[in-house]
Amino acid sequence: MNELNFKQELTAAFGQPISENPTQVMIEAAYRHHNLDWRYLTIEVGPDDLEAAVRGAKVMGFQGFNCTIPHKVNVIQYLDGLGESASLMGAVNCVVRRNGQWIGENTDGKGFVSSLRELTDPENKKVVIFGAGGAARAISVEVALAGSSSVTIVNRSRERGEELTNLLNDKLPVSADFVAWNSTFSIPSDTDVVINATSIGLYPDIEARLDFAHESLLPNMVVADVIPNPPSTNLVIDARAKGCKVIDGLGMLVNQGVIGIKHWTGIDPDPTVMRTALEEVFR
Repeated sequence: MNELNFKQELTAAFGQPISENPTQVMIEAAYRHHNLDWRYLTIEVGPDDLEAAVRGAKVMGFQGFNCTIPHKVNVIQYLDGLGESASLMGAVNCVVRRNGQWIGENTDGKGFVSSLRELTDPENKKVVIFGAGGAARAISVEVALAGSSSVTIVNRSRERGEELTNLLNDKLPVSADFVAWNSTFSIPSDTDVVINATSIGLYPDIEARLDFAHESLLPNMVVADVIPNPPSTNLVIDARAKGCKVIDGLGMLVNQGVIGIKHWTGIDPDPTVMRTALEEVFR
């Protein structure tokens, strides 16, 4: 297994320079635990070399690879097909060899939904998502596919927020609306799931807080933060203090890794082994 990425993009994604690739550490821990003679490598590939890298991976017999920013969209033109959610999102982060063809998948949102299902069934749930970037796009598509009844996108950029809500309303069986985040947002009392899909709270800005009315956060809500570093963001801490069920950023990261390994190897890896490996990286 290989990950086509830039080291500087890894740094940006996790908020601080990291000597080890957390995804690599997590996945190789699973390989060792399950006695798989596999490797997951981090390989730097520039934009001009992406096509050659994808061809080379196939020629060398790779079973698949992950790709990160800035390759998630550009890689599509070099693949043989797309899974449903990757096609809807227009972005790929996981490629798998199927019958000799490269098929692009997106495990970001699927990883989140797997984490959510550990606490509640997303079907018929009302979801509020802060942000309208790549993470919000992946998560909103997947919760819609999982049967959520409504998705509210709260975002500072009207253009990006409306683009995402239009995608959801036009392509998916969900009611989506956009709220301009130009003042303190009050979470509707009938909300079931609250998700931070922004970078607010990411290291080194760990004291940063989402601008929402904290009294509107209720104990019956499930609260999720996609930020892995630190795993205990202010949102996570506040939600736990309120008595909410909480998903931290490591949950989504682990579950998308679980899905990727399943795509490539056919086995269901032990997520506890993978989370323990991640906790060592981010402690």
